[in-house]
Amino acid sequence: MREEEKALKRVQKLCERLRRDGCALLAIDGRCGSGKTTLAEYLHQQYECPVVHMDDFYLPKNHRTKERLQIPGGNIDWERFLQEVLRPLRTGKPAVYRPYNCKENTFGEPKTTCPGPLTIIEGSYSLHPSLRVFYDDEVFLTVSKEEQEKRILKRSNPEILQLYKKNWIPMEERYFSNYRIAEGCSLVLDTTEYQALSF
Repeated sequence: MREEEKALKRVQKLCERLRRDGCALLAIDGRCGSGKTTLAEYLHQQYECPVVHMDDFYLPKNHRTKERLQIPGGNIDWERFLQEVLRPLRTGKPAVYRPYNCKENTFGEPKTTCPGPLTIIEGSYSLHPSLRVFYDDEVFLTVSKEEQEKRILKRSNPEILQLYKKNWIPMEERYFSNYRIAEGCSLVLDTTEYQALSF
């Protein structure tokens, strides 16, 4: 059995345990290009569970002060995510939120996520210290720098890759190191060599 297949079985076992407990929240954090969205989509297909993406909660431009962005993880609107998603789901209520579009600096139409046996929160910054206490379990995905750049380039273009290298990757790394995000996660998976889900 290949390593990625073993890893998937470990994640599935974790999800099945959480589903038995009911109304569970699973966070999938990790480096960009490590396969967070791919894994979340796979689990969504397997368990018909809702997925909420942290990409919908980046901080709007008018809130991006110098002071705010100096804080590790300050580029995510964790306050809105906490109020609109985590607190409602944790109390068994639907989460209603409007996804933020970074490119257009606009909010989309409202989305509703109803609580179920398992809800997945996917994306970098999902394990921000102000959010972490709300989860039932946590998975962290990592990837080598070389493979990370290869995957980012594959899904975008050289110009976007340079933006990642200059801005977004350093911000992520500062968040990971300052808050020791990988520590305490039930599963830490290195997806560098994984091919099964086209990471």
